[in-house]
Amino acid sequence: MTIIQVTASELASVVPLFDNYRVFYGQPSDLDLARSFLSARLANAESVILLAKDDDDKPIGFTQLYPSFSSVSAARTWVLNDLYVLEEYRGQGIGRQLLNAARDHAVSTKAKGISLQTARDNTNAQQLYESVGYVMDTEYFNYFLDL
Repeated sequence: MTIIQVTASELASVVPLFDNYRVFYGQPSDLDLARSFLSARLANAESVILLAKDDDDKPIGFTQLYPSFSSVSAARTWVLNDLYVLEEYRGQGIGRQLLNAARDHAVSTKAKGISLQTARDNTNAQQLYESVGYVMDTEYFNYFLDL
């Protein structure tokens, strides 16, 4: 397995995975929307997408990081917004390797850290995150303004 950082030339490889990810979270399949959204993120340098490929060069998973900053620390941070592995490849350490690649990217950009959110009932993901060093925040509440 290899992990690459997606550029515009590899965009087509990640679009079906991103569409599957959105479907997993209850959204209708829309490959055009997936392509347009990811294309804009890459064109505007608004995200970093790391793509896992198997030994036959088949795309099997991805993670997407969005840049952010900590005002208090006066430092860059990353938001790990998406992590997805094809169902038939789950349980083989692909998610862990994508998380490690995300960490390596954050280190290389001198970031303070990486934040992420997951559903309270997504215990498999919680176990994975904690196994690679993520710590659940018990100090702050998260809020969101839906517009």
